Amino acid sequence: MGTPIPTPPAVPFLGHVNTIDKDLPIRSLNLLARQYGEIYQLNVLGKCSPPPRAGDKRIFANSYALQNELSDEKRFPKKIGKNLDEVRNASGDGLFTAKVPEEKNWYLAHRLLMPCFSAANVYNMTDDMMDIISQLVLKWERFGAKGIIDPSADFTRVTLDAISLCAMSYRLNSFYREDLHPFAIAMGDFLIESGRRANRPAIVQSMMSGTNAKYEEDQRILGQLVDEILDEHRAHPPEKQDILSVMLNGRDKDTGLGLSDDNIKRNLLTFLIAGHETTSGLLTFTVYYLLKNPEAMRKLREEIETKIGDRPMTAQDVNKLPYLIAVMRESLRLGPTAPARTVMPFEDTTIGGKYFVEKGTSIIINTFNTHRDPAVWGEDAEKFRPERMLDGKFEALPPNAWQPFGFGMRACIGRPFAWQEAQLALVTVLQRFDLVMHDPTYELELKQTLTIKPHNFVIHALPRKNAPRLFALPSARLRQEASDGGARRAPSTTVAPGAAALQPLYVLYGSNTGNSESFAQRLASDAPAYGFRASIGTLDSASAHLPTDGPLVIVTASFEGQPADNAAHFFEWLTNVQGDAFSAIKYAVFGCGNRDWVKTYQRVPTAIDETLQAHGATRLVERGEGDAGGAEFFEAFDNWEKALWEKLSEAYGTTSNADATGLDVKIVSPGTARAEVLRQKDTALGTVVVNELLTSPNAPAKRHIEFALPEGMTYRAGDYLAILPVNPERIVRRALARFGLSAEQEIELSAGGPTSLPVNKPISVSTILGGYVELSQPATTRDLDILLKAKNSDASIKALQNLSTNYAENVFKKRLSVLDILEENRDIDLPLSGFLQMLPSMRIRQYSISSSPLWNAQHVTLTISVIDAPAISGRSEPFLGVASTYLAGLRTGDKVQLSVRASNAAFHPPTDLSVPLVMMCAGSGLAPMRGFLQERAMQKQAGREVAKSLLFFGCRSPHEDFLYGEKELKEWSELGVVDVRPAFSRSTGDSDGCRHVQDRVLHDKMDVVRAFLKDGKFFVCGANKVAAGVKEVLVEIIKETRHLDDAAALTTFDEIMNGRYATDIFE
Repeated sequence: MGTPIPTPPAVPFLGHVNTIDKDLPIRSLNLLARQYGEIYQLNVLGKCSPPPRAGDKRIFANSYALQNELSDEKRFPKKIGKNLDEVRNASGDGLFTAKVPEEKNWYLAHRLLMPCFSAANVYNMTDDMMDIISQLVLKWERFGAKGIIDPSADFTRVTLDAISLCAMSYRLNSFYREDLHPFAIAMGDFLIESGRRANRPAIVQSMMSGTNAKYEEDQRILGQLVDEILDEHRAHPPEKQDILSVMLNGRDKDTGLGLSDDNIKRNLLTFLIAGHETTSGLLTFTVYYLLKNPEAMRKLREEIETKIGDRPMTAQDVNKLPYLIAVMRESLRLGPTAPARTVMPFEDTTIGGKYFVEKGTSIIINTFNTHRDPAVWGEDAEKFRPERMLDGKFEALPPNAWQPFGFGMRACIGRPFAWQEAQLALVTVLQRFDLVMHDPTYELELKQTLTIKPHNFVIHALPRKNAPRLFALPSARLRQEASDGGARRAPSTTVAPGAAALQPLYVLYGSNTGNSESFAQRLASDAPAYGFRASIGTLDSASAHLPTDGPLVIVTASFEGQPADNAAHFFEWLTNVQGDAFSAIKYAVFGCGNRDWVKTYQRVPTAIDETLQAHGATRLVERGEGDAGGAEFFEAFDNWEKALWEKLSEAYGTTSNADATGLDVKIVSPGTARAEVLRQKDTALGTVVVNELLTSPNAPAKRHIEFALPEGMTYRAGDYLAILPVNPERIVRRALARFGLSAEQEIELSAGGPTSLPVNKPISVSTILGGYVELSQPATTRDLDILLKAKNSDASIKALQNLSTNYAENVFKKRLSVLDILEENRDIDLPLSGFLQMLPSMRIRQYSISSSPLWNAQHVTLTISVIDAPAISGRSEPFLGVASTYLAGLRTGDKVQLSVRASNAAFHPPTDLSVPLVMMCAGSGLAPMRGFLQERAMQKQAGREVAKSLLFFGCRSPHEDFLYGEKELKEWSELGVVDVRPAFSRSTGDSDGCRHVQDRVLHDKMDVVRAFLKDGKFFVCGANKVAAGVKEVLVEIIKETRHLDDAAALTTFDEIMNGRYATDIFE
């Protein structure tokens, strides 16, 4: 009987019906593929009498090898699966859903319509395609740079209108409607419901009267449009023959027969559905991947500018742009809009050389997974890399490796139409617009009907004109939702009226965590006081359009040597500019970074600074540097900013005016009555499921927190969860008390320049202090200067001067905040407006996820350290970690603003399960390692061979803070997934005398060497001293085993660990 096909645990009578996500089946299927490997079996409707009948089973093939074997149509013809069988309720025996060979209409329609999609006939449709595309361009131009665009919706308008006009000479005029055409809405709902019905027991379906009525109504709307098109065509035949003309009048040369009216309607509907849904998905996926990969975007733009320039694309240009073709092929590889197809064996057979399959069994080829098989696409299969489709590589692919359009005689008949239409649309859009993601941290979410598309993906389309068109977006979606209540709008980038006479100044930032954005915000807010009118924007919003009518100030960061998410396209463009392109620009650069990343520290700011100067720009002041891990971070910016304003005032002849800037606060409510505010559901809200303490009372608190993710949000083991916290209530109450305010008083803020605070609307003062500003951040030297300029007593002036004398020791190391200083010096007369203006905006915090989606795709866990310790400054108030205190206080059912952020590409477990992991961490640095091991354990339990990994874990004692030691780690050790090597700093007798994690690594060095020789991958997570200690020990092992000196051992470490050593460092 062969090797049994793996299958997940099932529910009696229901089988695996609860295994599949009803809204996004592809996510469940891919997670099962990751867990079970190349093949698994589901019994969706639970007809469990053994053995299950062939019609009840669904086998899923996930590897290239199986896809290739199953592409033999003589053995495995197409099968109309349960999903398509439901779609037949509307499309019947149309080309896509016909049951062949029994439904003969398919052969007749295929012979008649195949010539309609020849290259010559499709070329003749170019003008009509461009007609519709021009309507898209007009809409986006009218929206302007600040308009927020849903590309999936607008590409749906394009493709639906194009197939209707080109094939049927019928105008749907979708761009003249506020919403999508009723047909498109009904079609989407119909396809979603068809997919759900395929997985419902008939008895359940029969009781869903409301759903059934909606399903019938959607079919009526679809049929109504088809009837209208057919009637219009017959009443007013077009001058030129179109595809509908062939349907109506064509006769098959073999049989002399034509299509019946019923079959014409079925095929019209098929073309309207399949002819636009897949192409709009291709276009949306392509835009997404281009925006996530600036190098590919740059290369494509260069090809368009070189080969086409500004003229409209024509039919003669189609298929003449090799990089564009490579981009589209790669987009379809990673985002095959039809993500699966179903076949069945003609007779009982064996596949994969060992799996027995009965005649007629549904075998679903999971194209989404097979297109990512490392056996064909390499270890970087998840990476968007168009180059893999260039220079003969596409043609050299193994047979049947790339199948986004289906396969064989049932492959997509309209492929030439879609291929040409997509090229025309992409070239035209990129000629006319620079595209920027509304949320630069967005990671791909999927929406599934019959096809898949990016979900919740929105962009800005910036007209490609010479005038600068900056706009500022928060560096993360969470920050934006906090500032605008979740509304999709771009914040203002320029100052208030009355500043028109001032000298223009452009402030650009690249920021992920918010530091650079806060510094840029401060510069823009202060500009009017120095005689400048500031505009603020992301670096990406200025790509290829740097302003020349005023100085340019750039504040940006490096993240492991890479630009911030909202600066990546700018950096790619800038570093490929030729000649003296910037001769009219005067600029200054301040860089944020962290010296822990020695090799890449300040890489991006340095490159920007040097590139601007090398291409003719004039540097106003020397580049500033801020080390986020050092004591002088804020002081460095303060000093650089001071020098900048002095130089700008001198260069542009401006005068200072202290009254020109500032934040005004007006109390609008005494806070005696509680306002009831209705809030709409926030789709970025996660829900707390579990929050439990992991440690004993004798150890610093560490907690395990489980969240249910917002709908559609996905993650990978090793990713981050970004949290937007609120300040601890104790700190907020301290601030309220210092300024003599009630928590429920309402204020209204107004600003003379750009600000990240909510302005011109009433808001409670406790909301401002709780969620919009950082109350605990150490005061900067600039803050001390501002306090000194306020009304003070002699005693407070002396105290402030003492703090300024040795800022690093007296303020930064003691983490004295502005609030701390104001409480200690109550005679400093600082208004609330001045206090708020001094404070940086609230930053998101990122935590490593400590779970795997194979455990639960819709839940994540965090493993965190809670910071609640005596203040280093000696003050009576304890020091509270803002985010950890917030998280520790959450209860089951609480809602939290969160989002998933992708980690470094290297910080994920390898797909090859034979590769052992060597993980080294301490304390809550265990978090990502737990996720890795949980994933490997799930794969092991699914019957797959998994290499045993090594976990070196440092903590205090086996009885105090050996996180997960008696539960998961013990279970996974017994399962053979991991060998745990602890290092107990206060109980070394229980860890072979080893006190720290690096001591245990050295103690067990031969096991480390053996894992390395088995191609093991190394992961480190923890504070900088942990990472430094581990690296020092690994270099020592190399030195000892290879008999090298110190320098040679370090060089060898860098060479042999390239691509095999990933770190995640936190403080």
